[in-house]
Amino acid sequence: MMYNMRNTTMYEINEKDIDAVIRFLKSTDPKHATPEMAIAILEYLQAKIHILAHTDLQKLEDMLIELQKNTEAYHALIKQVTKRVD
Repeated sequence: MMYNMRNTTMYEINEKDIDAVIRFLKSTDPKHATPEMAIAILEYLQAKIHILAHTDLQKLEDMLIELQKNTEAYHALIKQVTKRVD
């Protein structure tokens, strides 16, 4: 399954995603459950996915197939992964 990275929209970090990461951090690392940490995590993941899209598309596709087992996580990540890669 090949994803067409050129026909997609840019992902922008938003309040919903920040809140989701904060909720996750509250249950796994409450000391760091801050908006700043949530944004840092989202930016880090966005950068790593961007790099994979350029360097190892097969690995990225394998990750997406694995994530399809969890529909909610898949839809959240697919927005990030399919951002425009210029």
